[in-house]
Amino acid sequence: MTALDDLPLTPTTTTVRAACPHDCPDTCAMVVTVENGVATGVRGDPEHPFTRGGLCVKVNNYQDKVYDPDRVLHPMRRTGPKGSGRFEQITWDEALDTIAEQFRAKIAEHGPETVMPVSYLGTQGILNGLSVGDAFFHRLGATVTERTYCDSGACTAYAATVGATAGVDPESLVHSRYIIIWACNMVSTNLHLWPVVAEAQKRGAKVVVIDPVRHKTARRADWHIPIRPGTDGALALAMMNVIIGEGLADEDYVREHTLGYEELAERVRQYTPEWASEETGIPADDIRTLAREYATTDPSLIRIGVAIERHAGGGQTVRSIACLPALVGAWRHVGGGLLQLPLWAHPVNWPAFIHPEMATPGTRVVNQYLIGRALTGELPLDPPITALVVYNSNPMVVCPEQDKVARGLAREDLFTVVSDHVLTDTARHADIVLPATTQLEQHDIMFSWGHFYVTLNTPAVAPEGEAVPNTELFRRLAARMGFDDEYFRLSDSELLAQAYDWSSPVMEGITLESLRESGWARLNLPGPDEYRPHADGGFPTPSGRTEFRSSALEAAGNFVVPLFRQLSEEYQPGGYVDPLPHYVPPRETGDSHPLNLISPKSHAYLNSSAGDQAMQKRVQGEQTVTLHPADAAARDIVDGVYVAVHNDRGRFVALARVSDEVAPGVAVAPMGAWPKNAKDQSTVNAVNPFAFADLGNAPTFSDTRVEVTPV
Repeated sequence: MTALDDLPLTPTTTTVRAACPHDCPDTCAMVVTVENGVATGVRGDPEHPFTRGGLCVKVNNYQDKVYDPDRVLHPMRRTGPKGSGRFEQITWDEALDTIAEQFRAKIAEHGPETVMPVSYLGTQGILNGLSVGDAFFHRLGATVTERTYCDSGACTAYAATVGATAGVDPESLVHSRYIIIWACNMVSTNLHLWPVVAEAQKRGAKVVVIDPVRHKTARRADWHIPIRPGTDGALALAMMNVIIGEGLADEDYVREHTLGYEELAERVRQYTPEWASEETGIPADDIRTLAREYATTDPSLIRIGVAIERHAGGGQTVRSIACLPALVGAWRHVGGGLLQLPLWAHPVNWPAFIHPEMATPGTRVVNQYLIGRALTGELPLDPPITALVVYNSNPMVVCPEQDKVARGLAREDLFTVVSDHVLTDTARHADIVLPATTQLEQHDIMFSWGHFYVTLNTPAVAPEGEAVPNTELFRRLAARMGFDDEYFRLSDSELLAQAYDWSSPVMEGITLESLRESGWARLNLPGPDEYRPHADGGFPTPSGRTEFRSSALEAAGNFVVPLFRQLSEEYQPGGYVDPLPHYVPPRETGDSHPLNLISPKSHAYLNSSAGDQAMQKRVQGEQTVTLHPADAAARDIVDGVYVAVHNDRGRFVALARVSDEVAPGVAVAPMGAWPKNAKDQSTVNAVNPFAFADLGNAPTFSDTRVEVTPV
């Protein structure tokens, strides 16, 4: 197998090691087949212990993305009304000159904060992903964009409880004997972990899925526990009530390796199974059974999904769940504990890409959830946003209050630049569209938030047309703006050399040279058959213990709030945070909108990625909403008809599915469909709220009330 550093490729057939770019825990190692300089196929690397030779439906035809007939291949300038998708081809020099002229004019009139970047993890690579562009916008003095799309609340709560620890090695789950998969459709969103769980199940493990939906993963479990959306914290607190009340806690582990046990025991006395049953819809006896089985079966493991944080009390929910493994001593065992984000183990050198020292102190921060309000003037900003640069994101699909986002992007006085592969709904509103490379055309190196492997992505083919990677885009923009800082002159090879802290003990034996040969490497950690990171405590918290009473929250309140300090009080979470876990009920009620809408990840799309690709659209189908038969009958809705899903924020039209897979009172509409492909040019985020959860400025996409009516 050949790893190629230089392009173009020779006219022959070869294979190249690559890495899936998606914001997914699996971070698959890929093998690309190249014939005469053309990528003809991709497959999972069969040698990779986690990928195991398979790719999911989102990427198993990735070469089609490279050669998409609708691919943006050259810079383009808008010629029609915003949103029309009418553009003309221009040169890179014309595009860069226009952008620089507009930036200078807008900044001269309003100041540099009038420029705002909008980006997230359209690619997860260290070079071209989350932090690319940050140094440029810091140097420019632009508004700082706060990105809390996923796991910000969970990470805040998790770190406040057990610290920034990688937790359980996902491959160690094969040794688990009681596995709780909580708010995670693993088969659709963490596919390569499922074979590990299935092997544990084959060896005798009991697999429990807690979710409002009997989805693909729940159907394979031994026990599916349906729960009302937003009430997971009540269940976790009631489990602690049973464990402590019935003497099932591991007293030695609690005494040696936890902080605040007596206060926690007193706190959870009020959270009885009967109380939790009223909140969650789960029978009290089932709550007792779950708590007893979890506490008395070793090793026990909890896997939480991103969805766990997406309601008003999401942070406190994760606080409560994170207390459970220490309470029962699960951390003692291989395959015991809590699996949140293994990314904590990766020593990524983020400062080398973000360059916070370039930022102007006091520069305002705007969270991307509020982009619709920021662009329409509902969010009080001085100066207003008059220039927008969008890359690695598609806010028309992924941001709430979709109608406001559309109205904001339609402003004639808003100069918008979008870099992407195709004309997304967002790009159709741009003034300048720039061609971006795909993963098969660029260098990158990947961390993972789902396993302990570093993966190098080597370009397999030359870029189509005039497409450039994000690294090159910002080198060109920096040069046009006259920025002569050394960072903006670094090549991709030089950036690769800065991507990790190569001197970290976990990187011992791993170099760029070795990665070029192998394509990937496991961090230098104990193997999955022996990894017990907290068997003897050693949590990276101020006390070195699992903190039932969080000293971090006690000292600092919601320590993500300072990032939001310059916006009005109306948009800020509360300052004080109770240092003990407690229950925060869902914010929205059913007074006027009786159904609780949740919008989980689609099976064939990754957020908005692949939402316009032919094969993935065929697999996913059009936008649907699933209702329980009783809810459908009460509204004269039958399977296969079109319905309107609506509330005071907006509406979208979807194809109705009627199934007892969802609990009564719940509506399920997967996210990821593009408005331009939808019946009424809107999708699920037309009805989702902008409000934040209790910790980490997390979203509340599962705290949404709607009504559904026939169309």
